[in-house]
Amino acid sequence: MGLDITGIGAVADLATTVIGKIWPDKSEQERAQLAMATSVVMGQLEINKAEASNPSRFVSGWRPFIGWVCGAGCAWNWVGLPVVKAGCVIAGYSVALTAADVSEMMPLLVAMLGLGGYRTYEKVTGATK
Repeated sequence: MGLDITGIGAVADLATTVIGKIWPDKSEQERAQLAMATSVVMGQLEINKAEASNPSRFVSGWRPFIGWVCGAGCAWNWVGLPVVKAGCVIAGYSVALTAADVSEMMPLLVAMLGLGGYRTYEKVTGATK
């Protein structure tokens, strides 16, 4: 189960409204909102840990799969496509090949790389085993 941004946004909006009615003081509202956001993130982290430790590849393997798909899309756009287009031109073929749409893929790939970098940092500094 991945992070559902839409669901979290709706929950956050509802929680903000409820918190605003319970605690009219702004500083209390901010503390309550921070506590709520922290609990949502910690809950998602626990779900992520459970998924990663699952022996089923359909549960624990979706992140590597997404990484491979994003990597394949990047490889096609920046390596495969230019090579194939050049080969077609040299061979005298007129082929209309288009690049993969990376506008939706890149935010996912950048986020995954950021999380991977953070995980590496944790391992290097000894924060995890």
